[in-house]
Amino acid sequence: MDEVLSLVSLPFLLLTPKVVEFDRTSTRAFQTLSGLPAAASSLQLQSDLVVKKETMATHISEEEMQELTEAFRKIDTDGNGFISPSELNDLFKAANLPLPGYRVREIIENLMATGDQNNDGRISFDEFTAVFQGLKSSDVAKTFRKAINKKEGICAIGGTSQQSSVGTQHSYSEEEKYAFVNWINKALEKDPDCKHVIPMDPDADDLFTAVGDGIVLCKMINLSVADTIDERAINKKKLTPFTIQENLNLALNSASAIGCHVVNIGAEDLKEGKPYLVLGLLWQVIKIGLFADIELSRNEALIALLRDGESLEDLMKLSPEELLLRWANYHLENAGCNKINNFSSDIKDSKAYYHLLNQVAPKGDEDGLPPIDIDMTGLREKDDIKRAECMLEQADRLGCRQFVTANDVVRGNPKLNLAFIANLFNKYPALKKPENQDIDWSSLEGETREERTFRNWINSLGVTPRVNHLYGDLDDAHVIFQLYEKIKVPVDWSKVNKAPYAKLGGNMKKLENCNYAVALGKNEAKFSLVGIAGQDLNEGNHTLTLALLWQLMRRYTLNILEDIGGGQKVNDEIIVNWVNETLREAEKSSHISSFKDSKISTSLPVLDLIDAIQPGSIKYDLLKTEDLNDDEKLNNAKYAISMARKIGARVYALPEDLVEVKPKMVMTVFACLMGRGMKKI
Repeated sequence: MDEVLSLVSLPFLLLTPKVVEFDRTSTRAFQTLSGLPAAASSLQLQSDLVVKKETMATHISEEEMQELTEAFRKIDTDGNGFISPSELNDLFKAANLPLPGYRVREIIENLMATGDQNNDGRISFDEFTAVFQGLKSSDVAKTFRKAINKKEGICAIGGTSQQSSVGTQHSYSEEEKYAFVNWINKALEKDPDCKHVIPMDPDADDLFTAVGDGIVLCKMINLSVADTIDERAINKKKLTPFTIQENLNLALNSASAIGCHVVNIGAEDLKEGKPYLVLGLLWQVIKIGLFADIELSRNEALIALLRDGESLEDLMKLSPEELLLRWANYHLENAGCNKINNFSSDIKDSKAYYHLLNQVAPKGDEDGLPPIDIDMTGLREKDDIKRAECMLEQADRLGCRQFVTANDVVRGNPKLNLAFIANLFNKYPALKKPENQDIDWSSLEGETREERTFRNWINSLGVTPRVNHLYGDLDDAHVIFQLYEKIKVPVDWSKVNKAPYAKLGGNMKKLENCNYAVALGKNEAKFSLVGIAGQDLNEGNHTLTLALLWQLMRRYTLNILEDIGGGQKVNDEIIVNWVNETLREAEKSSHISSFKDSKISTSLPVLDLIDAIQPGSIKYDLLKTEDLNDDEKLNNAKYAISMARKIGARVYALPEDLVEVKPKMVMTVFACLMGRGMKKI
């Protein structure tokens, strides 16, 4: 590829073997490109779209497609799968492109007229890819990349993998590296297991070396979602290439289990410290931790953000990003200030931040904290950088200066400013649960273990948009259609109604999608969906929606086994027989009769199977094997789940699933271990 557009390293990575899987998004991107002409130096996107898909496919390699994804994710700050025309215009301006304003407007107008597939006034990944192709085919692409790199502090590095074509570049943001290093240094400064790498120098490349043994990654995952990794499973001393590989397997598979999306990445990439991959994975881990409490079931005070005419259900459907924006505007409104629409261009002058800090700072006894007065005199600073620095000094008094520098604020770095705001919210939400008798508090239920497992599994597959609330985010079936494609069930996208939906009849269009999703399950996937209708998915019927999701997850797991086994069909009986045969050959005393076997509650059959697959991996002296109480069973289960991930099994089940012998999730554990065991053959 002659020119590669690399805006910033935010690869939303899919934790699969190191093979790029071209999903529906990629396919649609090629379809978009099949209609794009060469743009010439003027960058005019004409309406005569005639280039063939096959021809265009030769111009876009797998790595190029990944870079397009990185670019789009950079612009798509709220993660909803779309950017607005104004955001594209802002990007051109930020890049200092030598194009007059009328030409940029012409590009956007032509794109909206001829390339807006959904006629929704927004730009999807497909449409953005088409814009990229126009840039790539013009002389201005090189200028475009250089301008961005200079303005945003982005470093470009040559591709090093065997698949990398000569001249391919990946890029990463120095600002992100600086922010993440400081965050990790603070988080792990007292951890004795990290003293060999902490503190890291944010101005050097220490980070990319520090993640190479997997310990820091494992620790950060546990900080984001507590107890994801059993500390006993982490290799910490006398590390060898083999034990380092185990740590990295453990980190990657555990990241997937908490909902991280990993594409084209493996342990070797982390060992080598590939910057754009390291930063992309770390951002996802950090973001999951920052967003953990930004949901109603975990923070009922968020109900204070309800607007007139809204129901609790409406508020529950908002993503963490949307809730943060509403939270900021709630306080800005109370301060008598103008609202903001984003955490990029609207906060560049620091004024909104000043007023937000002043609103949330503890006022005294009513907060249960000592008062902290925010000095507002910095608002009078005329220079944007100086004003931002004064603002950050006030944020530092609250212990909330993390993630951004004055330059990051003035440049409107969307990712780092989002992290800054999330951290501020977590420390000083300054919200009170309203005393409103009209609110139906019974509908405010926390996420169950089963729901969390399904949500994390779905997100790890890289669906768009990301699923934050299981039922509300599935009500138009778009995510379900993507899951069908993951299990190799073809979807006729011409039958799918696309968002946004008109106010009148909008839900009817969603219902039509859900009806089609159920029909696909019955007719194409051959699922057992007795009593399940499209309306159940649309209305978020918990039991019936979970029934469909379970069959999707089960098929996905079995497909992996069939791929390893050369297409041989697999069922529960085959898995149970394989488990018992493997245990017998390893001279283990354990065996199971089914996935309901009560012996599974001790986790000993799972642990023995892991040791049979990788002899000597289980440290039995750390376990209780007889007369176990509930705590001891859970202790064994935590170790078993982590050890399964450590030897390379991509397990999504939770320790409690083993203790309680949940047959469905138990099946996935043994199936994933079978997949790992079969890879040895």
